[in-house]
Amino acid sequence: MTPPTPSAAAPLEVTDDNVEPSPSPSTLKGNESRSPGRLAWTRFKRDRTGVISACIVIFFFVVAICAPLIAKLYGKNPYTTYASQDPSLLDPFAYPAGANGGMSSQFWFGIEPQLGRDVFTFLIYGIRTSLGIAVAATLLTTVAGVVVGITAGYLGGKTDYLVGRIIDILLSFPSTLFFIAFMPVIYGLFVAPDENIPTSLRAISLILVLSAFGWASIARLLRGQVLGLREREFVEAAKVTGASPRRIVFKELLPNLWTPIIIQSTLMLPAFVTAEAGLAFLGVGIIDPTPDWGVMIQRGAQFYTQDITFMLFPGISMVIFVLAFNLLGDSVRDALDPKSKR
Repeated sequence: MTPPTPSAAAPLEVTDDNVEPSPSPSTLKGNESRSPGRLAWTRFKRDRTGVISACIVIFFFVVAICAPLIAKLYGKNPYTTYASQDPSLLDPFAYPAGANGGMSSQFWFGIEPQLGRDVFTFLIYGIRTSLGIAVAATLLTTVAGVVVGITAGYLGGKTDYLVGRIIDILLSFPSTLFFIAFMPVIYGLFVAPDENIPTSLRAISLILVLSAFGWASIARLLRGQVLGLREREFVEAAKVTGASPRRIVFKELLPNLWTPIIIQSTLMLPAFVTAEAGLAFLGVGIIDPTPDWGVMIQRGAQFYTQDITFMLFPGISMVIFVLAFNLLGDSVRDALDPKSKR
């Protein structure tokens, strides 16, 4: 016997088992945190060395920015020769009369031999000068390297060949010898031989010359990256849809190049700090009486056998800053590119 056929389908009972739960706020937050930027920030925060290095670097920049305020609160400046106001600060041989370079509650880091300038204010203003030149040179170098590298890699052909040869020449050129030999020539183009060279001209010349020899390395790196990226599917798809070269560069290529750009910049700045200090030490960069790390080390080298204090503070501070910034650059690289983890 045939079973009776139901006249209508039985209604489906709605239970908790057939309803898909809506995502909770915590799940949405977890998905948000998976963006590359958030993942890099999370990895960086877990790197204790990177966090400590970042704090040290920030401290140096805060001191550089606030140097005039700190000097005003301290009650001294880096240009006054305090020994001329109080001859008792120096002994008969023109060295600080007090112990440890004349360190006291009045002069925290002591005074400079012969001239009697305050070491503390000279140091914080020296940090301001050195970091200002290094940061400006890094920004200019990065911009030039990015423009040249992306242009050469994207256009290819004769443009790429010409830029490649120029980069090879610059990377093989003895830049230090060029600085020593031609910086006086550069100054002579703008200032008469019997006139003093303005500090602003020295600083601008240093920034331009450091940038002229610094852009080649980052341009070479980005050129290689672009040569690989321009053959990828997303770039070809953008070309097929009729995207202009400008849109391809800014919307397709540049977002994929931020990681090497940031990494190269963080490694370039401490190199410029040491280069600027080296040129000041050799007398072809910033010179006395302008406060500068290199100027302090150059002056301190004249007295270190009798009093090492004046040379000690700029030397230690520069080593700490360069080491911290290099470690910060390594940590940034590891955070942005986990495959490169040490």
